Amino acid sequence: MKFREFSNIGWRVSEIGLGCWAIGSEWGDVSKEDATEVLNTSLDNGINFFDTADVYGDGRSEQFIGELLKTTNEKIYVATKSGRRLNPHNSDGYNPQNIESFIDRSLKNLGVECIDLLQLHCPPSDVCSKKETYEMMDDIVKKGKILHYGVSVEKVSEAMDAIQFPNVKSIQIIFNMFRQKPSEEFFKEAAQRDVAIIARVPLASGLLTGKMTKDSFFPANDHRNYNIKGEAFDVGETFSGVSFEKGLLAVEELKKIIPAHYTLADLALKWILMHPEVTVAIPGAKNKQQASMNVKSVNLDEISALLSSIKDIYDKYLKEDIHQRW
Repeated sequence: MKFREFSNIGWRVSEIGLGCWAIGSEWGDVSKEDATEVLNTSLDNGINFFDTADVYGDGRSEQFIGELLKTTNEKIYVATKSGRRLNPHNSDGYNPQNIESFIDRSLKNLGVECIDLLQLHCPPSDVCSKKETYEMMDDIVKKGKILHYGVSVEKVSEAMDAIQFPNVKSIQIIFNMFRQKPSEEFFKEAAQRDVAIIARVPLASGLLTGKMTKDSFFPANDHRNYNIKGEAFDVGETFSGVSFEKGLLAVEELKKIIPAHYTLADLALKWILMHPEVTVAIPGAKNKQQASMNVKSVNLDEISALLSSIKDIYDKYLKEDIHQRW
C-alpha cells in the first residue's frame, strides 16, 4: 500500500480506502460474514481509511466498523457522515440539535468517544455556503465529539463554497473516468488550501468494472435498480449519473486501451490515483474477493500515456450529458 497526506492534520492515509455503503444497505444483500470479511481483508491489505455514514443500513455499516475497531490495535481512520437522517432533508434541519444528536448516535454505533472525521452528508447547496454551518461544526469539535470535519457534496459548486471555510479539512466528491469535472478548477483550489479530496463512486457503481451488459440484473434492494432515474436520491450516485447504455458504449472503448496486467477496474482506480490532488479513493466491496481486487491498482505501472485517450472517450460519449449537471 502507498499513503498520502490528509490535509494538514498529520494523517497518512492509504491511497485506496474502503467505501462502506455496500456492507450497510442498498447494494443487494450482504451478509454479516461477508461484511466482516470485507473489512478484515481491506485492513490486511494495508487500508487504513474507512468511510461510512449513519444511514448506511440505519447504522449497520457503522456497527460493523465498530466491531472491527475492537479487534485491532492498528491505527484506523474512520470517516462517517451526518445529515441524511433528516426527513424532510432540508436546510433548516442542519442545526446543532439535529446534527449533534446524529453524531451521538454514530459515536454509539462505532463504539468510540470521538469521531476522526465527520462529514456533512450531501447537504442542500445553501448549507455549504453558510458560515453558521461551520460555526456549528467548530462547536462540536470543541465538545470533543469529533476531531475534524469535512463535507460530502454532489456538485463542484458546493465543494468550492465549502473550502472557503478554513476548518473544512476534506471534500468528498464523485470523481472517476465518467465524472471528470472536479479535476478542473476545484482540484487546484483544494490543493492550494490543503483540503483533502476523497474520491467516491470510483467505479461508477460497477460500470467501470467492465462486467456489466445491457442485460445485467439488479435486485429490488439495490439502488442500481430503484434509483436509475434518481427516484430515491441524487441520480449522480447511481452509475455516476450516466446513461447506462452510453456508459456501456464508453466501457467498450476503454476496454480497447487497457494495458497488460490491468483489468478495467484497475485502470479506473489508477486513473484516479494519477491525480496527485486526490488523497484517497474509496471503492466499495460486497465480498473479500472484491476487497482484495480494490488494492491491486496501487502498485501497477503509471498510465500517463493513456490520459488523453481516456479524456477523448469521456468527451465523445458522456461530457455533453454529464459535465454541467454536477
